[in-house]
Amino acid sequence: MQHLQTSSLTDHRDQPALVFLRMHAVMKITGLGRSTIYRLIASKQFPSPVRLTSHAIAWRSTDIEAWSESRPMAAH
Repeated sequence: MQHLQTSSLTDHRDQPALVFLRMHAVMKITGLGRSTIYRLIASKQFPSPVRLTSHAIAWRSTDIEAWSESRPMAAH
C-alpha cells in the first residue's frame, strides 16, 4: 500500500495553507452580498480576487481574514 503524501500547501509548517475561496464562501464568511462585495472592490475597500482560470476567480483566504480583522468592532 502506497503512503499518500500530504498536500504541498501544508509542507511549510510556519506558513498557513493557501486556500482560495469562491464567491459563495466569501459571501457566507463576510455576510455581504455579491453587489456589495463588488462595490467595495471598486472603491478599494475589499480585497480583489485572483484569476484561477479564464472563467474562474477566487479570493485568498488570508486576504479575507486580514480584511475581516481590520474591521472595527461594533459598539453596543
